Amino acid sequence: MNAFTLLPFIVLIAAMFLMTRSAKKKQQQAASMRNELQPGSGVRTIGGMYATVKEVNEDTVLLDAGPGVELLFAKNAIGAVLTDDEYNRIVHGIEHDLKSDTDIAPDDASSLTGTDASEEPAASGDKAVDLGKQDAAEDKADAAAAAEARTDAAAAAAEAKAKAKADEEPKKTDGDADAK
Repeated sequence: MNAFTLLPFIVLIAAMFLMTRSAKKKQQQAASMRNELQPGSGVRTIGGMYATVKEVNEDTVLLDAGPGVELLFAKNAIGAVLTDDEYNRIVHGIEHDLKSDTDIAPDDASSLTGTDASEEPAASGDKAVDLGKQDAAEDKADAAAAAEARTDAAAAAAEAKAKAKADEEPKKTDGDADAK
């Protein structure tokens, strides 16, 4: 036989060996993780439930899922053992990171420009721009004018519609007046 005909078989065998080796390594890591379970540690089951280990037996684990809720799981059902910080962050929403105490963004932009917000604008002729809303009186006047325009337009449309309807309908007569 030629070496080139054996090459695909060799590559296939090598690939299968590497895949089974990595799978065995993952299984060993999971088994060692499950054997190192201790009461008080936070875990996530393969179903996605978070709980605290209360008691560890040979093949089972007693989990405390909440006040008065104790569940018995097989050790194989434990998907991950979590660190205390990670468990508290997920279950209780408690951030233990020191950076969480500091503000990410400042309250105003004065720290970005190096000037205080209380300083007045420069005297070089720059005027302060008012980005606020218009006065309330102007807002009410604009709203009243818009409402009046809408009612005028609605009245005109209704009048035109009534006139068009009247033109389309034939006029009613008693019929005898034309017969004479």
